[in-house]
Amino acid sequence: MTQAITPDDISKTYQTIEPYVRRTPVVRVDLADLDPSAPSRPVGFKLEQLQRAGSFKVRGAFANLLLRDVPEQGVVAASGGNHGVAVAYAAHRLGVPARIYVPTVSAQAKIDRIRELGADLVVGGDRYADALAAAQDWVADSGALSVHAFDQRETLLGQGSVGLELAGQLDDLDTVLVPVGGGGLIGGIAAYFAGRVRVVGVEPELAPTLSHARAAGRPVDAPAGGIAADALAPRRVGELVFPLTEAFVADVVLVADEAIRQAQQRLWQALRTIVEPAAAVGLAALLTGAYRPEPGETVAVVLSGANTSLPPAGLA
Repeated sequence: MTQAITPDDISKTYQTIEPYVRRTPVVRVDLADLDPSAPSRPVGFKLEQLQRAGSFKVRGAFANLLLRDVPEQGVVAASGGNHGVAVAYAAHRLGVPARIYVPTVSAQAKIDRIRELGADLVVGGDRYADALAAAQDWVADSGALSVHAFDQRETLLGQGSVGLELAGQLDDLDTVLVPVGGGGLIGGIAAYFAGRVRVVGVEPELAPTLSHARAAGRPVDAPAGGIAADALAPRRVGELVFPLTEAFVADVVLVADEAIRQAQQRLWQALRTIVEPAAAVGLAALLTGAYRPEPGETVAVVLSGANTSLPPAGLA
């Protein structure tokens, strides 16, 4: 049986990874500043797009490389893009060989960054699941250490540090909206708060991994498409992740691709903040009413990453 992940476990992990990650800021914004038709209410944005390697994923990457025994063959990871960038960055910082597998759907900005960091990059297959299968074959052949993007205890411990930081930055926090792909981020955050804060997952309508799992009562295959497919479409939520979400995630809501694009545009126009589509889903949920806060409810939105072109298409 998998050992439970507790807030204390996450706090101890944070002490290990803290020298290697940024304590990203939270900015409070009036929602009406982003959309004049929206009600006036404060929203706290956790700016993980300012994180080293461009996303929260670096937290889990360092947790894996610092808490586990890394063989001389190094590490291998499959990724839609951000996890690959994060593992490549952590391996580069720690002097560890890294081999990264990504599918053809990965954003060019992420592919370029992995190469810049010196990792051995393999691009192939249509989706994350194809990259994962290839990475697993390489692990079997090489003996390298597999660093899973979301379904690994150390990954969850690292990602949970986003919740730890939020707790110290917004002492009146009621709810946090979290993007969901494989579930490493929401699983870690939910484990840290352990019911003390309402955690709500947000998924693209075309990649509803956690929604399908909750309906089935277990992780199952889901559609894996849409504008955020390189980050939020791993086909199914993680086996380690799912029990954490069942215990500590209050709800999961869906947003359309057009709403995600509009949220990206609003963040750029109002805050001059560039994020990738996956990072904009939480704001999309607020702007469309997919999630409607109660009066006086303090809401935080995790802007999870910005490994995208400058500026993204359609932002001006």
